[in-house]
Amino acid sequence: MKIAVLDSDLQQTGQISQILGSTGHECLVFQEPQELLQQIRKDACDMLILDWQTAEPGAGLMHEARALLGAQLPVLMLTNYVTEDDIVAGMDAGANDCMVKPIRRTELIARVQALLRRAYPDACSSEQIHFGPYQFEVRSGRLLVHGKPVDVTHKEFDLALLFFRHIGRPLSRAFIHESVWSREAEMVSRTMDTHVSRVRNKLSLRPENGYRLAPVYSYGYRLEKVGAGGKASERECAPRN
Repeated sequence: MKIAVLDSDLQQTGQISQILGSTGHECLVFQEPQELLQQIRKDACDMLILDWQTAEPGAGLMHEARALLGAQLPVLMLTNYVTEDDIVAGMDAGANDCMVKPIRRTELIARVQALLRRAYPDACSSEQIHFGPYQFEVRSGRLLVHGKPVDVTHKEFDLALLFFRHIGRPLSRAFIHESVWSREAEMVSRTMDTHVSRVRNKLSLRPENGYRLAPVYSYGYRLEKVGAGGKASERECAPRN
C-alpha cells in the first residue's frame, strides 16, 4: 500500500522507507506538511505516518488529510516524547496510534499492519506479491512456491522478499542488515550467512530452478534470474544505482 511519511529527519524517513519497503509498501517521503497536502490532493495514499513535531499542530493536518482521503484514513504518530500527556494529546488530535522513537523495525511493521488491517480489511486479507512461482503473502508472512507453503521464519521471509524485490542487484551486507535486522543487536557475520543459506535451500534458489542466490565477493549477496544454461539475463545483470 501507499504510505505518506512526514518527518524533517531524512535519516529517519529513509529508515522507515527501507523497513516498510521490505514488506511490500510504497513510501512517499515529505519534510513539510504543505508538501504532503499538495501531493495527496493530486494522488491518494492509504496511510499517514507523521512525526508529531514536524506536523505540529498535527490536528489541523490530520483533519485536512481526512477531508481529502476519507475519515477511515489511518494515522500513526511518531514522537520523541515519552510522557503520557504527550501521547494522549496526539491521540486526542486524531491519531489512531502512537509510537515513541527511536524506530524499532518489528514494532513499526506490527503497528502499520494492524492499522491497515483495521482500515482496509478486505484489501489486507488478500495482498500478495508474485515472482514467478514464488508467492509472498505480506500480511500473514506466508510464502508459497508453486502453490505449496514453505516453512520459513519471519526473518527468512523478510530476507527472501528483500532479494526478490531487488533481483539482479548486488546487495551489501550493511544494506541487508539494516533492511532485515534494523537496529537489533549487532550480529556476527555468520548469522546472516546462515539465514541466506536457509533461504537458498528452502526456496531452491539454484540455476536449475531458474534462480541463483550467490555471494558477491567482499560485498554481500545477489539474487539473479537465470535462463537456459544457467546464464543470468542481460537485463538482470545490468548494474543499478
